[in-house]
Amino acid sequence: MRAVVAVRPGGPEVLQVEMRPRPDLGTREILVRVRAAGVNRPDVHQRQGNYPPPPGVTDVLGLEIAGEVVALGPNAGLHRLGERVTALVPGGGYADYCVAHETNALPIPAGLSAIEAAAIPETYFTVWTNVFSRGGLKAGETLLVHGGTSGIGTTAITLAKAFGAHVVATAGSDEKAAQCERLGADLGVNHRKDDFVALTHQATAGRGADVILDMVGGDYVERNYAVAALDGRIVQIAFLKGQKATVDLRPLMVKRLIHTGSTLRPRSPAEKAVIAEALKAKVWPLLEAGRCKPIIDSVFPLAEASKAHERIESADHVGKVVLRT
Repeated sequence: MRAVVAVRPGGPEVLQVEMRPRPDLGTREILVRVRAAGVNRPDVHQRQGNYPPPPGVTDVLGLEIAGEVVALGPNAGLHRLGERVTALVPGGGYADYCVAHETNALPIPAGLSAIEAAAIPETYFTVWTNVFSRGGLKAGETLLVHGGTSGIGTTAITLAKAFGAHVVATAGSDEKAAQCERLGADLGVNHRKDDFVALTHQATAGRGADVILDMVGGDYVERNYAVAALDGRIVQIAFLKGQKATVDLRPLMVKRLIHTGSTLRPRSPAEKAVIAEALKAKVWPLLEAGRCKPIIDSVFPLAEASKAHERIESADHVGKVVLRT
């Protein structure tokens, strides 16, 4: 099979297609003929040498796939041969075939293509566990999401609106802020020229944001404390502006804030299975009813994975970048 690997740490040009044997299957694993694979920021970090695969995981890039089940490992019985599935995987997605734990794979929602389905797992698992499970977002509350036009951001906007929340989204230009509003955000803010703290307070009659999804870190930490509502929840999923910050902790106490965070890739299949079951029960009906859907920015052939990474790193994309096999 074809598989994309980084032959050394570096820029997009280090990605190359190699011929690899089809992977073997372990207990409760399935082999998926990959039709499409999502491209994500962690893939970029892995290519750069900053995010190595967990122990025992392939060096082939790719954390989410969609395709058909072509083989079943020992004791695998959740999916049938030929079934169309989308799966969250710890690696190996940029290939013709990929192994997934059966509990981390879900049927492709009715009406969605493989391209759309491949754009679901990484972002939907991330948004569900952070915004809804850890952040506890409820209907009528306000979500502030930074990086509103990223794959995570577009998913957070559309899911939060589908569940009846208000959304403020930050982005890096007037056009991107407008894109956030076209996706359903109640307010898009160009963080390069406008103060998201002041505008969020204005949009919420002074209350602030109940839940904040932050992938920026750095000096945003203190600003998030300033914009959070009483009993607000701030969920950290990355720190593009730095993992260290000097902050005044008084708002954390005065507003009774919760500042938490999480990572997804290192979790066990059992932990991810809990998220998968919640998505199947709560989100799959919304996807099948057309009340939300993954936003696709662009699609590249597997052999052009380097161009897909260039697109991610340009920060010009709105939604997900996907590879097709």
